Amino acid sequence: MKAIMQFRSYLICLLLILPFGTAVADDDAAKYAETIEIFQDAGASGTFFNNSYGYAVFPTIGKGGIGVGGAYGKGRVYVGGKHVGNTSMSQLSIGFQLGAEAFSQIIFFEDQRAYDEFTSGNFEF
Repeated sequence: MKAIMQFRSYLICLLLILPFGTAVADDDAAKYAETIEIFQDAGASGTFFNNSYGYAVFPTIGKGGIGVGGAYGKGRVYVGGKHVGNTSMSQLSIGFQLGAEAFSQIIFFEDQRAYDEFTSGNFEF
């Protein structure tokens, strides 16, 4: 009987959590769609959407440092306007620096070779 009560408790908790997972996914999709729209309307970057194989978009990259700095952001990769995978970027820097900032970034892939190179693993600029 105790096992049945525990199972019911787990089931109820799971059912209560599921709607929140969908809301977070919808927020993420909206955040990416909004960032893509901003880049499309930005003038110069808007033309690349029609002429590139694909792109990676990072809605928010946080960067900061005091002597030693770092940056990190999560992104999504798109080919033909469709989400095909996730990515992340990180950066470490040493030198005179003080402050923090947040920005958005997009990386366009000129052709499939560039896309394959980016998605092959550890890509560095």
